[in-house]
Amino acid sequence: MQAELSSGRGGGADGVVALRGRLVTGHPGDAVIDDGTVVMAGGTIQWSGPTSDLPAGFDAEVRQVPLILPGLVDVHCHGAVGHTFSADADGARLTAAHHASEGTTSVLASLVSAPSHVLLEQIAALRDVVADGALAGLHLEGPFITKSMCGAQDPAAIIDGDPALLKQWLETGRGTVRSLTLAPETPHFAELVQLCREHGVVPSLGHTAATASRTREVLGADGGAGGVDRQWSATHLFNRMPSLDHRDAGPVAVMLQAAEQSPGHMVLELIADGVHLDPEIVRMVFSLVGPRSVALITDAMAAAGMSDGHYTLGSLDVLVQDRVARLAPAGRTQSGEGQEAGAIAGATSFLLENVRRCVEWGIPLADAVAAASSTPARLMGLDRGPTRVGAIAAGYRADVLVATGELELVQVYRAGTSQTQERKDRADSSV
Repeated sequence: MQAELSSGRGGGADGVVALRGRLVTGHPGDAVIDDGTVVMAGGTIQWSGPTSDLPAGFDAEVRQVPLILPGLVDVHCHGAVGHTFSADADGARLTAAHHASEGTTSVLASLVSAPSHVLLEQIAALRDVVADGALAGLHLEGPFITKSMCGAQDPAAIIDGDPALLKQWLETGRGTVRSLTLAPETPHFAELVQLCREHGVVPSLGHTAATASRTREVLGADGGAGGVDRQWSATHLFNRMPSLDHRDAGPVAVMLQAAEQSPGHMVLELIADGVHLDPEIVRMVFSLVGPRSVALITDAMAAAGMSDGHYTLGSLDVLVQDRVARLAPAGRTQSGEGQEAGAIAGATSFLLENVRRCVEWGIPLADAVAAASSTPARLMGLDRGPTRVGAIAAGYRADVLVATGELELVQVYRAGTSQTQERKDRADSSV
């Protein structure tokens, strides 16, 4: 028995909620339990496992459901429902709540490259949103990246690596910054990584034109002669980095090897939205490195949950057509500098949609779920401490999804509280 069970009835923070159905724990390697039960009370998972092992004497009402999944964890997300994560704390809370209502119960707010004073303002505003639990942390996607690989970021905001600036941002964040995207070729790379280690920040390689040798060099310098032995990630692998070529391998080959050789230490972000990556690529990566080294992300921007139309990402104009976000053809940055028209500018899917696509593409259900729950949670340290998330197990926060067998969302519990009514209220207020 994982924990002593109370037998109170009812729902909400103080009552007991018990669900029975096909159970996916989120832990890599766990088999899907065809007949499982999850018991939640006080905002925490009290017990989970095969229904046949449910402790004798447990007499609370058990609700039969088709499929039970852990709440999903998105470590790379820019917004939704018309809002981009910025200095707007209220908009950030609304955005995070909408992602939660779609099954992503833990979200890192990703901030694109911007002038230092803008980033400081955004970090200062969002750190309180992290502190109150609406956000799981912050991700700085730049500005220490490469202009030629900027994608949908303002090239005027991209600068050389500056340890003093990074230290200022991290100190302003007061422990809320959990991830930093940077290019291996940026100046002072080693000093930037050292600052990340001192502040508990995961360095993520991306928006880079680095060679394979440079990528191997920086990973080896941090991990020692044996390679990677500390946490790294790759920002949306394949996107905005040199293609994998048989005569010029680039960073992708090295990061794939690192993920395969050091499972869990190099985690590869994949945007499985059917736009950023071909299904064959997604299948290949899962096959090569396994779910412990894959983090499914959305890279969602303001158009997620909205209709097609014009939006912004940072300082750039974005046009969304058929749910595909691209820089507007006449788009100009606020600095007046031209930008690559038609470049993919984030995404519009929610994370459960990407999990469903992976399963449709042949990824085993347990692997796809793990890559969207326990792996990203472990990457960012969210699976530790009193509010552990990312899996269904005793002691974890009661973030639980109820879905159909086709992975259509039925109900969301966050800390044991149903998000369904909150989702309805927001929809009514937007009419």
